[in-house]
Amino acid sequence: MKDLQIKQAIAKRDFLGFSPLDANKIIELFDYSLFIKKKRKESSSATAFLPLRNKTVAMIFNKPSLRTRVSFELGIYELGGYTINLDGQSIGLGSRESVEDIAKLLSRYNDAIVARLHEHIVIEGLAEHATIPVINALTDLSHPCQVLADAFTLYEKSLWHEGIKIVFVGDGNNVANSWIELAGLLPFHFVLACPEGYMPDQTLLNAAREKGISRIEILHDPKEAAANADVLYTDVWTSMGQELELTERLQIFKPFQLNSALLAEAKPGAVVMHCMPAHRGQEISTEVMDGPQSIILDEAENRLHVQKALLVKLLNHEEYRKFHLTHRLQKAAKKIKA
Repeated sequence: MKDLQIKQAIAKRDFLGFSPLDANKIIELFDYSLFIKKKRKESSSATAFLPLRNKTVAMIFNKPSLRTRVSFELGIYELGGYTINLDGQSIGLGSRESVEDIAKLLSRYNDAIVARLHEHIVIEGLAEHATIPVINALTDLSHPCQVLADAFTLYEKSLWHEGIKIVFVGDGNNVANSWIELAGLLPFHFVLACPEGYMPDQTLLNAAREKGISRIEILHDPKEAAANADVLYTDVWTSMGQELELTERLQIFKPFQLNSALLAEAKPGAVVMHCMPAHRGQEISTEVMDGPQSIILDEAENRLHVQKALLVKLLNHEEYRKFHLTHRLQKAAKKIKA
């Protein structure tokens, strides 16, 4: 009865993008991700940490997935929960059954919904009609879980600062959109180097610029964009659903390859990032992807830790809040001793 009262008292939280958050909440999430990552490395004899014990998460996949599916499924299991994997076409999301009916039904069975979809409007519909948290695991518009892991990786490596220059080279796609959305919350210098005609979502771009928190540039010369960059980031030139454009895109994006020549334009200590899957020899060269400045596998691994932190925040906020209260007291005690 007490658990039910607590659940009813706390408003439902979704994660469709960065708009519900602010800079402090993002840093709090990063600090909890560090805790989660450290917890995973503890010996098996340590006290079990299962904040999602007996909770179930329905995962809807309308698109192929490797990192997203593995990181969410493994993360939920490690936190004590269970996953139910659903193929969007098999359940007929929006065709055999309405988005509204599926959202309401899954809310009766589960504690959360993770969805990897095409149209962003569909995940908005799930969130509108579900009474449980809904997490955006990718849509054609945005990929916030990926960018959370990317930014956390820079934070973890002590590379994040207000003046950091992050250059995204390639298509103004869903990942670029999420970087732009993040720039509306955390201060940094973001540059998108893309061919003309391959711009990011204008609404998200306008909203981020209006906040005036970050410097956001759109350039069409990759070398100009890469000058003095702290981070060079790229993604595939042809996303899922754009296969018919492959030949045309290969020609248009050819000058935008992240290779040794482009990396030389950046700062000497610049790091290389890619959300994967990577098409070696297209958007990124093998020597750069496997080179000493690449932190690509680090960001891929961190999908697991950040998403675990996000799940605890959404599904067991008391546990999440308890950590931050303790964390603040520990920081205050260190200041007093200093």
